[in-house]
Amino acid sequence: MAGGKADSVRTILYALGANLASAIAKTAAAVATGSSSMLAEAIHSYADSGNQGLLLWGLRRAKHPPTPDYPLGYGKAVFFWSFIVALVLFSLGGLFSLYEGWHKLAHPEPLAYAWVAVAILVFGLAAETVSLRACLREVNKLRDGRSLWRWFRESRHSELVVVLGEDLAALLGLALALLAVSATMLTGDPAWDAAGSMAIGAVLIVVAIGIAVEIKGLLIGQSAEPQVEARLRAFLEGHPSVQRLLRLLTLQLGGSLMVSVKAEVKATGARELVLAINQAERDLRAEFPEIQWLFFEPDVTD
Repeated sequence: MAGGKADSVRTILYALGANLASAIAKTAAAVATGSSSMLAEAIHSYADSGNQGLLLWGLRRAKHPPTPDYPLGYGKAVFFWSFIVALVLFSLGGLFSLYEGWHKLAHPEPLAYAWVAVAILVFGLAAETVSLRACLREVNKLRDGRSLWRWFRESRHSELVVVLGEDLAALLGLALALLAVSATMLTGDPAWDAAGSMAIGAVLIVVAIGIAVEIKGLLIGQSAEPQVEARLRAFLEGHPSVQRLLRLLTLQLGGSLMVSVKAEVKATGARELVLAINQAERDLRAEFPEIQWLFFEPDVTD
């Protein structure tokens, strides 16, 4: 799309590798130490690993060709699975962490081998940093001068929105867990560890809701990104076959676009009109290869 083409699969695989490594290490540390915040982080990493699998499945489904039942194709499948990921992050990640923290507040248990937990959390921070850098490298290809927050709000790449949100939540969660375990070590009060688990849960719930809100618009049927629409409009208005652009409609279908154009065309007869439209469509597809469906209607008024 605007600014370049990102490799979403590579980004997801980086995140999957980081989350699986972190999940295994955190599980061992949670068993050894009895840390509530460490267990919350382990569940979070397992949930994220499953989420990456769902995103890969969604990208695969999105490539299926159109059928009579789905004449516009399956491109929006990736939006559906991205929304499911947000639900998993909310429930399995956020709500479980809140429950675990509340349970440990009611039934506090001292930490054992707390330094093991600290070492694993530092390892997790390093792994998630690698994943976040890989994600940002792909996101930067698409930002087109926008701030990261503006890109998040405007992006139609749901899989990258999800991975970015997960990575940021994972880093913040790890930092909170490290603070909680450190406070428990210094004070001897396991309530800090339980509070850390609850804080992690709150972070995951906020991130999950933010992701879900962004994906909801894509599921309902959002247009192309504003930058892409502006480029489409400028291209059509400057095309030699177009006298006047009357209306432009776009619909995001996963990684592809449906575009509908109504325009006054420069032509003096029926044959010349058809040839002009065909030329405009060829040029438009050459300039915007993400266009899968293109409908061009000649008219003199909107």
